[in-house]
Amino acid sequence: MADFGSLFIVPTPIGNLEDITLRAIRTLKEVDLIAAEDTRHSQKLLQHFAISTRLISLHDHNESQRATQLIEKLQQGTNIALISDAGTPLISDPGYGLVNQCRANNVEVIPLPGPCAAITALSGAGLATDRFRFEGFLPAKQQAKAQVLESIERETATSVFYESPRRVADTLQAIVDVLGCERRVVLAKELSKAFETFYSGSAGEALQWLHADSNHQRGEFVLMVAGHKMDVNDIPEEALKLLKLLMAELPPKKAAAVVAQQYGLKKNTLYQMGLAFDQ
Repeated sequence: MADFGSLFIVPTPIGNLEDITLRAIRTLKEVDLIAAEDTRHSQKLLQHFAISTRLISLHDHNESQRATQLIEKLQQGTNIALISDAGTPLISDPGYGLVNQCRANNVEVIPLPGPCAAITALSGAGLATDRFRFEGFLPAKQQAKAQVLESIERETATSVFYESPRRVADTLQAIVDVLGCERRVVLAKELSKAFETFYSGSAGEALQWLHADSNHQRGEFVLMVAGHKMDVNDIPEEALKLLKLLMAELPPKKAAAVVAQQYGLKKNTLYQMGLAFDQ
């Protein structure tokens, strides 16, 4: 392994070119080869930063074959950077097969921190971030899409999706149909670009907003869905019994933490319920 090259996972800007890190620029200049999702798209980025490293394609349609070739190069001492069209590679982008093979063949993988649309959107959405569930792109077919949405109906964590402009309205309609028009959502589009927009409201209001102006449906979207708000009817009876029992011996926060871990529930919800027992 000492003579092997390393695979660098290099995030690239999701819009504003100033978001690339100094380390990313240096790495892209120093490696021997850059594996890119779309070489023509990435060439523009490299030219902007005066990076002359050779490009090779790695995308959904050639990853299996290309990964084998790149592993051989890495084992011969070649240092390779992996980039996607925008953001952090592998996050709803190609690269899993290559990284998986690197790990299996004892090739060092060095991930760099950097831009990610999901995290950027979530940090500015105003939804709960203590727990979140990233689902990538929803299925295109309506039945499969509905099944995914049904799986988050009682999910208490914030759910995060990517969506394309041509499908975002259909997806909002599916959310209204499955989760109800009152479920809170946040739409973030054109992140870090000139027309960056956040829209926050109920699913029904968001759907109306999308249809109010065709410009509202332009751009790449991050769609975030607020978690289900639990009430006493959502807590299993045995969990409530255990909470009451533990509170006789433990502080409320500790008792809530134990029950939350045991039953996979939200600690703060149990804590609030525990305080209500004494009222």
